[in-house]
Amino acid sequence: MSADLEEHLELSLDFDKLASVAATDQAVVPVVLQHVDTGQVLFVGYANELALQTSLHERIAVLWSTSRNELWRKGATSGDTLALIDVRVNCEQNSLLYMVRPVNSGVCHTVGSDGTTRPSCYYRAITDASSLRFVDDG
Repeated sequence: MSADLEEHLELSLDFDKLASVAATDQAVVPVVLQHVDTGQVLFVGYANELALQTSLHERIAVLWSTSRNELWRKGATSGDTLALIDVRVNCEQNSLLYMVRPVNSGVCHTVGSDGTTRPSCYYRAITDASSLRFVDDG
């Protein structure tokens, strides 16, 4: 992921993401990660059976990295670990909700204007058909 894409204010959605995930031939389900205390959606990832079982065993958010095709323990390198409080499954059993509590203040791999890791990956809002605006630059 380029820093340019992550910081610019031009709308450039990746409508091919699910096709690229499917092309890996990895059996995964989407996972919404939500802050258990605030209800804020932090980001969306993917889990395979190994990632889910590891999350349940270790009580931290563990996902399947679709770009690296490997198990991803959120925060293993950044320190921004997410403690797993609860796991919920949707009605059709084809997606998960990880209720988490950040161990540190950061969640996203990007940083705000103050140089600290952002508390959510949803830090921009759509303003019109082609533009974005920052909603949380801290």
